[in-house]
Amino acid sequence: MPELLRADGITAGYGDSIILEDIALNLAAGESLALLGRNGVGKTTLLLTLMGLARLRQGRIVFNGEEITQLPTHRRAHAGLGWVPQERFMFPSLTVEEHLSVVARPGGPWNLGRIYKMFPRLEERRRNLGNQLSGGEQQMLAIARALMTNPRLLLLDEPMEGLAPIIVQELMKVIGQIVRAGEFAVIVVEQHARLALELTQQTIVLDRGRVVHRCTSEELLRDRSTLDRLVSVA
Repeated sequence: MPELLRADGITAGYGDSIILEDIALNLAAGESLALLGRNGVGKTTLLLTLMGLARLRQGRIVFNGEEITQLPTHRRAHAGLGWVPQERFMFPSLTVEEHLSVVARPGGPWNLGRIYKMFPRLEERRRNLGNQLSGGEQQMLAIARALMTNPRLLLLDEPMEGLAPIIVQELMKVIGQIVRAGEFAVIVVEQHARLALELTQQTIVLDRGRVVHRCTSEELLRDRSTLDRLVSVA
């Protein structure tokens, strides 16, 4: 598959603080990547750097053959970067359907009909306001909203955080369908490492802002001792 994303020598952070040092990663079109590590090692910062929301001090980012290192966030989104933030960012004055319609990018495979087929609960609540949804429903809406932009790369930041087990199972099924379809590339940041490994093909582990391990997700899932040593999860 052709290369979609390449990031070389990424050093980034916030203000004068350096969080990431000399990060390199590449991702093919349709490929999936788990971004793992303990709390505070820079996983979310790397996603924010890709989106242009953290301060890039050094390095270069090429997306779909175009250098986007200096592009503002809205230009990166227009180029095909879809972001599902950890905070979800629901608008309390917009209905579910308005959340989806306002970001819709025509011409791609994702539209309201397909979203509602994948998330029937959102169709049931399509007239509910953003602040009238449960945490699980808000996470479904955050993912659906990103899909409506018809991205080439979907960035998922802690999609399972704080959700009930039954909702986690539902989202695992949906995200798994998305990944297996291979319509676009996916990067998943997830504190529950085994969930992320079950969903993805490749894995990068960060520690203290640097890449300390690369392998296939299947390989790390089988290697319990390395997984526990690097990520410290059961």
